[in-house]
Amino acid sequence: MAIIVNPTHSQFPVVVMCDRNMVVTQNDTLLSLKDIETLQQYCEIIDRIEEKEFSICAIEIADTTSLPDTFKIKTIRQFFAENDEQTTLLVSRAKALINWRKNTRFCSICGSKLKNSLQFTAMECPNCKKIHFPRIEPCIIVLVNKGDKILLARHTQRNQDIYACLAGFMEAGETAEHAVAREIFEETGIQVKNIQYRGSQSWPFPSQLMLGFTAEYKSGEIRTQAEEISDAQWFDRDNCPATPQPGSIAYRLIHQEY
Repeated sequence: MAIIVNPTHSQFPVVVMCDRNMVVTQNDTLLSLKDIETLQQYCEIIDRIEEKEFSICAIEIADTTSLPDTFKIKTIRQFFAENDEQTTLLVSRAKALINWRKNTRFCSICGSKLKNSLQFTAMECPNCKKIHFPRIEPCIIVLVNKGDKILLARHTQRNQDIYACLAGFMEAGETAEHAVAREIFEETGIQVKNIQYRGSQSWPFPSQLMLGFTAEYKSGEIRTQAEEISDAQWFDRDNCPATPQPGSIAYRLIHQEY
């Protein structure tokens, strides 16, 4: 499959993004091509692509300061929380492709400027012919159970004062289950058993694929990794602090939706 740059006749709903926000209609729907004709009179379009196989048309705009009142801004995370899985899949792929194109300008082999592949959803080096496909970064996210309690943590780097599941990037050569055990031990000093896969979610901030797990407490006392975790505690499932909002895999793990 291949992407088309600057489509002009797309009949697909259009995903319009600006950083981590989306532009939607006042009725909370994705925009049509006719809406884009209005939007581009007020906002600078940075990138515009279409992928027919996924029925995606995606546009990135420079800013939303001049947005006409026929549209409104919504965070991508909020959109995820309010829509079904099929719709969020399209938005997630659109966001991931826009991010990838922004960050993939030159060949990592020879340094030449890349061009769009005519055959694949990819960038191609005109010099060494290397094909660069969209990058996906696998991560694990895990809810640890200890009897009737669950382990939640407040992350040092997060700008929200919420408690969430432990998570981290997989390292080269690891299995997902090994990454689960390693991340939990590194961040909290806890050892686990009975690691079970529960589901996955694309999380395009910028290109993560979240692999969701549950695990059972085996041994150890909480000892937080200060540079990653500001606090970690065992909570009653029915008496948790502020947690991630609906639409996220963390929410589904915490609220037993798998």
